[in-house]
Amino acid sequence: MDQNKQTKDLIVIGGGIMGLMTAYYASAYVKNVAILEKSTIGNMEAASFSFTRSIRTDYLEPFYARLAFEAQGMWMDLQLESSEKLFINCGCLNIAKKSVTPDLLQTYAERSYQNISNLNYLPERFDQPEFSKRFPQFEADMGTLDTKGGYLLPQVITELMLRLLKQNGVTILENIDVISIEETQDQVSIVTNNGNMKTRKLVISAGKGTNDVISNVVNNDLVFPITYDRPQRKYYYPTEDIFDQFLPENFPVFAYTDIGIYGHPIFDKKKGAVKVAYFVPVGMKKDDQKIKNVEDFVNECLPILKNVRSEEVTDADMCWYDTVADDDFILGNLPGYKNIIVGTGWRGTGYKFAPIVGKMMAQSAMQSGTVYSISKFSPGRFISYEKNP
Repeated sequence: MDQNKQTKDLIVIGGGIMGLMTAYYASAYVKNVAILEKSTIGNMEAASFSFTRSIRTDYLEPFYARLAFEAQGMWMDLQLESSEKLFINCGCLNIAKKSVTPDLLQTYAERSYQNISNLNYLPERFDQPEFSKRFPQFEADMGTLDTKGGYLLPQVITELMLRLLKQNGVTILENIDVISIEETQDQVSIVTNNGNMKTRKLVISAGKGTNDVISNVVNNDLVFPITYDRPQRKYYYPTEDIFDQFLPENFPVFAYTDIGIYGHPIFDKKKGAVKVAYFVPVGMKKDDQKIKNVEDFVNECLPILKNVRSEEVTDADMCWYDTVADDDFILGNLPGYKNIIVGTGWRGTGYKFAPIVGKMMAQSAMQSGTVYSISKFSPGRFISYEKNP
C-alpha cells in the first residue's frame, strides 16, 4: 500500500458502525476519506456484529433520550436509501415485578416512563391486570412501553453502509494494524503494517481497541477508564403452540434494566429464536441480586419459555459492553491534539446512536466543531487538573 503520494482529508480508524457512519457523514464535506479496519468489516468480534440491535428512547436522562430520538429520525432518513427494512417498530417494553424490585415507583420502567412522557414521546403505561392482558407472555406487576422503540437489523445496515460509502468514494482498507500515529502542525502521519499514510484529520473509533490505538499516538499518555464485559445471551425456541406469541407484531423488545435484562422477539421465522440477555448493571453486585442470569429471569418473569429448548448465542452478539467510569460517552479531540478526534465508551447501547455519533465526529473533524452539545463527552475530563493546569 503506497499512500504517500496523496494526503487524505480524513482517515477513520475502526470499521464498526461508528466508523462507517463517521466516514459516511464526512463524505458530504470532503471526498478523500479512508477507513482503516484491523480485521474485516462486519467481523464477528465487532460490537456492530449482530442480527438485531435495540432502538429506543427510554433513557432516564432527558439528554440521552433526546439524543436517541434524534438518532431515530436519522435512521429513518437512511431507511429511504434502502430497499430493505432497517428498523422494526415493535416497541420497547420495560417491566417491573415486586418480588424482584419491591419499590415499583423507583424502577427504571417507571422513571424512564416519566422522563419520556415529559418529552412528549407518547409512551404507554400498564398496571395489573391491564399489563397481563396486553402482554400475557410475562409475569410482572407493571410495564411501560416506549412506542417508538423496536430493533434495528445490523446485517442489512452494514450492507447499506458499504454501498453508500462506495457510492461516495470512501476507501476501505482491511487487515490494517496501526503501528504509530504522529500529529504535526497541519496533518497526521500514520505508520501501519501495510505502508504509511498522511491525513489532515484523524478519527479514532476502534471499539475495544481504542486505548491500544491511542497508546500509539506519539507523546500521548492518556488511557481512558473503561471496563469491558460480555453479556450472557441465550436463544429460546418457542414451540408451535406459542410461536406466534413471540413474533414482533405480538411481542416487543423488552428490558428489565434494574436487574440487567433485555431481549428481542423472533426476528427470523426460519430461525425461530427469542433472544434473552443478562448483564451486570453499573454499580451493582451480581451476588446481591435475586436475578443472576438469564435462566433466573425466565423462571421469574417469562416462565412460558422455561421448558422450551434453549442454547447459548454463538452465531452473533459477540460484542463487548464498554463502560466508562462516569457512564458517559467519550467523544471529542484527544487532549493536546487538534487534528485527532476520538470516540468510544458507548456503554453497550451505542448502536442506536450511530448516525448522530457519526455526524458529531465527522463535524468535529472536518468543521472544527459540531452543532450538537457534546461538552459532557469531552475526552479531556479524564486529565487531572494537576496534569493539565
